[in-house]
Amino acid sequence: MLMMTRRDVGRIAVSALGATLPMAHASAKDVSEMPAGACDCHVHIIGPAGQYPMVPQRGYTPPEASVSDLHELRRRLGITRNVLIQPSFYGTDNRCMLDALAQLGDSARGVAVVAPDIGDIELAELDRRGIRGLRINLESGENRDLRAAVAALDAIAGRIGHLGWHIQIYAALPVIAAAADRIAALPVEVVIDHFGMAQARDGIRQDGFAALLDLVKARKAYVKLSAPYRISRQAPGYADAAPIARALIAAGPDRMLWASDWPHTDRVPDRPPLDIHPFRIIDDHAVLGGLAEWCGDKALERTILAETPAQLYRFV
Repeated sequence: MLMMTRRDVGRIAVSALGATLPMAHASAKDVSEMPAGACDCHVHIIGPAGQYPMVPQRGYTPPEASVSDLHELRRRLGITRNVLIQPSFYGTDNRCMLDALAQLGDSARGVAVVAPDIGDIELAELDRRGIRGLRINLESGENRDLRAAVAALDAIAGRIGHLGWHIQIYAALPVIAAAADRIAALPVEVVIDHFGMAQARDGIRQDGFAALLDLVKARKAYVKLSAPYRISRQAPGYADAAPIARALIAAGPDRMLWASDWPHTDRVPDRPPLDIHPFRIIDDHAVLGGLAEWCGDKALERTILAETPAQLYRFV
C-alpha cells in the first residue's frame, strides 16, 4: 500500500489550495512562555506501512507521521513531553507506538490498546516500556452501546490497578453520561478524550454535559481539552468551544489535560477505507494559544500543561 509522509500531504495541500499552510494567528502562544515540562497528551505516530501493518477492517488509512515529524511539532510549540496514543487502525498491535517510545526515551509515555486475554507479565512489560494506561474506543467505530462500554470498563479496571494505570475513554457524551455512575465507581483513574465529545454548538446545557462536570468535580475523571475541531465548526478560533472548555476548567482545574491530537487524522466521506485519507490542516500553534484564553492565568496553564500530566503519566 502506498503511504504518504506529512511533507507529501503538505505539498499536495498547498498545490490544491494555492496557498501556504495556515500561519498562527494573533492569539498563538509564544513558545518562550511555555512552562518547563509542557506536555502534549494526545499524539499518534504512524507507519511506515511495510513495518507496521494496519488492521484490514479499518475505517480509514492515514498517511505517515514519524518521530522526526513529532520532534518538529515539539520545536514549533515549545513542548518537551508527549503522550502517544494507540490509534484504532493498529488494533491491539502496539509495536509502532512502543518503538516510538523507545526513540523518545523519558520524554514520552503511552496509552495502549490490548487484547482481553493479555497476561500480567505482558502488562508489566508494557509498563516498563512507558505505557501508563489503556484506551477504550467507543467512538471511532460509532459504537455507542452502553452495555459494551460498561463491560469493557469492568474488564480492564481489575487488571491495571496495581500498575497505577488509568483507563482512557473515547466516547460520545451520551455514552459517558449514561455510564457516569460506573465510571465514578471504578478503582482506577479515568481520562475522557476530546472534551467528552460535547458539541460546541449545543453549549454547556446540552444533555449529558452536567454528568461530565459532576465526574470532574468529584475527582472521578480527567478531561482532555483536545482537538476542538472535533466538537466545533468555527475554525480557526473555535470560539463556540470556549464556554465548554471554561466550564470544565472551573469544575476541576487540576483534572484538565491539554493535547493537540496531532497529526489530525480524518475520514474523508465516501472514500474507500484502504485509500489514503489526508490529515486535516490544523494550526496547532493557534490551538495551543486558545488554552491561554480559556485559562486566563499562567499558573493555571502550568498546572494543565505540565504539573498534572507529570503526575498522571509518571514523568517524575
